[in-house]
Amino acid sequence: MLAGGEKTVVLLVFVVCYGLALSGRVKLAYASLGAAAVLLLTGVLTIADVLFKAVKWDVLGIYWGFMMVAHVFMQSRMPELIANRILARVRLEKYVIFALCGLTALLSAFMENVGVVLMMAPVAIAVSRQLKSDLFPYLVGIAVCSNVVTTLTMVADPPSIILALETGMKPLDFYVFQGKAGLGTITLVGVAVALGTLLFLYRRMTQHVHVDRAAIPTTKGATVLFVLGVAALAIGPEFGVRPGIVGLAAGIIALYMGRSQLREMVVEFDWNALLFILGIFVVIHALNDSGVLKDFADLVVWAGIDNPTAMLAFLVWVSVALSSFMDNVPYTILMIPVCQNLAASFGIEAWAFLYGMLIGTGIGGNITPVGATANVFACGILEKHGVKVPVSRYLKTSIPFSVAAVAAAHLLLQLIWMD
Repeated sequence: MLAGGEKTVVLLVFVVCYGLALSGRVKLAYASLGAAAVLLLTGVLTIADVLFKAVKWDVLGIYWGFMMVAHVFMQSRMPELIANRILARVRLEKYVIFALCGLTALLSAFMENVGVVLMMAPVAIAVSRQLKSDLFPYLVGIAVCSNVVTTLTMVADPPSIILALETGMKPLDFYVFQGKAGLGTITLVGVAVALGTLLFLYRRMTQHVHVDRAAIPTTKGATVLFVLGVAALAIGPEFGVRPGIVGLAAGIIALYMGRSQLREMVVEFDWNALLFILGIFVVIHALNDSGVLKDFADLVVWAGIDNPTAMLAFLVWVSVALSSFMDNVPYTILMIPVCQNLAASFGIEAWAFLYGMLIGTGIGGNITPVGATANVFACGILEKHGVKVPVSRYLKTSIPFSVAAVAAAHLLLQLIWMD
């Protein structure tokens, strides 16, 4: 535990770091790495603290490696082939959008959301042009579906990776854990409810459509690498292989497979996000080590939320609200120890709080057009094609879709994990 003066320094550095990150005036990486540098220069943390305690190298390894795998998988044209085969079987427009959105959700459970949106957008544009139909519901549907699966698998989104490695969860623990339905299973129900809601919202789109089967040449290597990489994540820890090593190995193999595009893979990778996560690990470690996070948890309990059921609801829906404008990675890193401290104050296990917080922050970014990067890209594509994106129209899809998903998951968490 740090001294009172150092606790003040840590809290001040945290506030400035988040303020700069939310302001958009500096790159995210500069904000978090600058904060980490201040903590080192003031002596709050040492180099050893940063290298061996604060930074979660396994998270960074998995994040980098599987983004490389996702790149070569997209270049293999396998997702494009899958989309074509699905659409060739569909006859009504509402089911075309439903199929595109369902495929987007499936792919986004294993791949970077923005990449999936960019991959699915040309298919959506082609279908809407063929039908002379409004492009808006296609791309908004694809965007929100890319974000609704962030807790479906361990590799769906950095927060899922972070939770798994912070708590020792393995990939299969996302589906059955401690003899109960796990985070991924609960998320799957939420996704199904959300897709059903989307189908209801688009129920009047009954125009007939015909998509021909296309001869799309594909390569199989990236698909094999992806499947083997996920399998290695699942079984590697049983043999003492660290998840980060699996991620790095998969990434290096992907670089070799995509060597003709090596420069593009390296240069276009989101290094800003990776370095931001690295710096945030340092800041949050200092917050936790200083006792600030425990103080915050005690304050929440003292404020009057005096039973676990109310606390679960608070964590779920506050996470939804905050993530509509706050990046979910630093929020997750911040809130994991807070959830654990809150659970300890009630004398219960932390899983319900952790799952609820993660589901809320994962889906909360869907609410606004700028709440998630995938939303921004989808709206940008719409504007490039001359389609205006009124916030009110966007909210008519995003709010019922997201609330339905979170509400279903919240109900299951209460029934399964709060008994």
